[in-house]
Amino acid sequence: MKRTRLWAGLATTAMVATGVTVWAIHSPSAETSESKAASLTRNAKSVEALLKSGLRRQIQQDSSGAAQDFRHALELDPKNKRAWYGLGLVDQQSGRTEDARADFDKALDIDPHFMSALYSEAYMLKTRDPDRAIELLKRAAAIDPKAAMTQLQLGQLLAENKRKGEAEAAFRRAVAADPKSLSQVPEELRGAVSR
Repeated sequence: MKRTRLWAGLATTAMVATGVTVWAIHSPSAETSESKAASLTRNAKSVEALLKSGLRRQIQQDSSGAAQDFRHALELDPKNKRAWYGLGLVDQQSGRTEDARADFDKALDIDPHFMSALYSEAYMLKTRDPDRAIELLKRAAAIDPKAAMTQLQLGQLLAENKRKGEAEAAFRRAVAADPKSLSQVPEELRGAVSR
């Protein structure tokens, strides 16, 4: 009798363990997490395809098509800095500078070190809002202090805005990073920079 109860107990335990295993494998939460991972992979591939398409359309001068691709990418991935940047370029090329600035700022909110957005916004603002452009170029220069071109652009903008001391310092950093850049320093500052 004891053996029968023992076997019955073991059989019940085995059935419960099998049932739990089957339930765990086929449970909606397991399927959901697997389908979520597959969906995320599909989304990432879709976003990448949309970014490439947007870039192609932009090169082909199809601004509205490019904007459509970038917006669709943002529907799938609202935190995609490259989509915000691409949309900013389209807006800038279409003369919508306030929209472009907002787009670049969104890209920079996602990645404060996104050099392309820093440069593009600074270039766009250099005449309208030189202080903001200088701030953006200073951020870019802090990220990559040995980038001679960034230092040259910063120095040029500082010189244009009568900030001679800061301009000289930026030009010195540019020349230190690339001695050939001395030829691009404004003539009136070359003597101070080359010392």
